[in-house]
Amino acid sequence: MPGAYGLPPETPAETTTRLRPVRTRHPARAAAAVACLVLGLGLVGGAAAGAWLTGEANGAPATRTGYTEIRTLWHSTPVDTLFPRTVDGEGTGPGGADRVWTRIAVAPAGPCADALDPLLVRALRPVGCTRVLRATYTDETASNVTTVGLVLTEGDRAGMTALGARFVREGLARRTDLMPRALAAPGTVAAGFGDAQRASWRVNALTDAPVLVYAVSGFADGRPFAAPEPADEAMRKGRTTAAAQSGLGNEARGLADRIERGLRARIAAAVEEPE
Repeated sequence: MPGAYGLPPETPAETTTRLRPVRTRHPARAAAAVACLVLGLGLVGGAAAGAWLTGEANGAPATRTGYTEIRTLWHSTPVDTLFPRTVDGEGTGPGGADRVWTRIAVAPAGPCADALDPLLVRALRPVGCTRVLRATYTDETASNVTTVGLVLTEGDRAGMTALGARFVREGLARRTDLMPRALAAPGTVAAGFGDAQRASWRVNALTDAPVLVYAVSGFADGRPFAAPEPADEAMRKGRTTAAAQSGLGNEARGLADRIERGLRARIAAAVEEPE
């Protein structure tokens, strides 16, 4: 699909073979056939009862949630829906100033090792990091650049809840050695946006879908930062660091929040769609 993350077509998982005809009836064969029939009816009855008890008649999930839908949603949704060409950040700047971000690059869906620090990949092992979708934006002045990403996992609700609690308990979202990587974009204002240029970042583990949403920001002129700050810290009143005074904390938090809202809206629509 143009403008979407595509997967190769699926191939049949099973094939069937025609059975040989039985030429004559034999008492032993007849008894075996009866036994198989009884066993088959028992299995069918058990399966039907299980489906009734779990609400999964006809093999359909009893309840559609972010966990049931995200597996196919991410590669059937157009890029412009997940990462809009422009994002309105009304009231997200310092002092409630408005922001508008313009997308300047989108990376193909790729492995976690390409987009995340090895320690962050290790931290995600309990939920199974599978793929990362990411894009880079710039502000209206083209002075700031921000990479935003969606990290897809295999975790269930209990696993993602535990992961979110661990991020809070151990302060994982504040550790510089767990910062997501920047996505540079050759030929744009983000051409020099690499790991050394990261100034502020935000990571949020969702509990209603197996996804982490992150954003990492920096200056478009390629200047390095020796001491990057988490977005929430850079946004504290009275902070005088470069990340705080330049509003780069606001950039990371604001853009991550808007992309997360869009993802949640798409999931909600998918959950409510008729089957």
